[in-house]
Amino acid sequence: MTLTQEKTLGNLVRQDFPILHQEVNGKPLVYLDNAATSQKPLLVLDTIRNYYEQYNANVHRGAHHLSSKATDAYEAARDKIANFINAKSRQEIVFTRNATEAINLVAYSWGMNNLQPGDEIILSVMEHHSNIIPWQFVAQKTGAILKYVELTPEETFDLEQFKKLLSHKTKFVSIVHVSNTLGCINPVKEICQLAHEKGAKILIDACQSVPHMPVDVQQINCDWLVASGHKMCAPTGVGFLYGKLENLESMPPFMGGGEMIADVFLDYSTYTELPHKFEAGTPAIGEAIALGAAVDYLNNIGMDKIYVYESELTGYLFEQLGKIPEVRIYGPLPDNKGYGRAALASFTTGEVHPNDVSTLLDNEGVAIRSGHHCTQPLHRILNAPGSARASLSFYNTSEEIDIFIKALKETLDFFSNIIG
Repeated sequence: MTLTQEKTLGNLVRQDFPILHQEVNGKPLVYLDNAATSQKPLLVLDTIRNYYEQYNANVHRGAHHLSSKATDAYEAARDKIANFINAKSRQEIVFTRNATEAINLVAYSWGMNNLQPGDEIILSVMEHHSNIIPWQFVAQKTGAILKYVELTPEETFDLEQFKKLLSHKTKFVSIVHVSNTLGCINPVKEICQLAHEKGAKILIDACQSVPHMPVDVQQINCDWLVASGHKMCAPTGVGFLYGKLENLESMPPFMGGGEMIADVFLDYSTYTELPHKFEAGTPAIGEAIALGAAVDYLNNIGMDKIYVYESELTGYLFEQLGKIPEVRIYGPLPDNKGYGRAALASFTTGEVHPNDVSTLLDNEGVAIRSGHHCTQPLHRILNAPGSARASLSFYNTSEEIDIFIKALKETLDFFSNIIG
């Protein structure tokens, strides 16, 4: 399948995304900031609106019609997510506010109660801050030691160094599936296998993979996996934690309150069954139901098809960026068909600051991200104060890439005339 044959995918689905049909600074919007947050299709927007208009009620607690309908839709969304990532049981899916909360849940519930002085936690230098800071907290409280996997010369996960870091002291590993800065797709199945051989537990940050490619938690064999709804066509304020049943059963509650209890007495309480043990208080009901709708939408297109289309868009993006001498892209290159990395490119442009590039591109209606992308340690290693990042989704097109490249060239020419 070639880009020419499949380029209509982006055009076909664009009608489902109202936000894309607008002008910014008098120019048609070209949205290339999908790694930060995705846009939402009409199915998702209509679903959350329908919840608030037709059956807004609290879940699990009421016997009346609206509450029953809300509960059914909320729990149906859990089933959809379980099927989407091939969990063994719906009880393995816990709704959270986002992936950050999901990581913190594991850190405080499992990490604080299972790690001891001298135990080792392995992360990588490419992790998002949300997969570093919670483990710093855990290390400070428990006396565990943090170790980091570094980069290969190709700026990918150094699997050989990871093997050397692993030891009988390794108790926990937390690794990103797809780097939001380097775009590399890490070999998480092999990473999990190696960690388990040492008796360690492992968490996978799948924020940048779940929206863009098929993800099967049973095949990966991770202990936990996290994702954020807003990166996969769902609203903000909702995400999920996947955890193997035996892990979740052994973990104490993360927060206390309503919903997560069986019986409450003045001096002690007992807790309800999974997954509600970890869902204290009124959840983001409408958002969770809309996350289920987003899963329906992605499934209707097909994650295999999305991955193929985005990979070929990536190949085209890299081909065009490669023609601009000032551009330095971080992370591995895709193969000649666009495969082998995520649909994003983080780059610098010589003396021109990424924020200036982003600002001038916005004047042309092109939205990209600039900064450190919540990966400050990685940018220090790369010796870059920040980078610009163009990130694609299945509703983008090669024509939008052409607009971006033209605007980028004009931006660099503008600064060249000023500097030169």
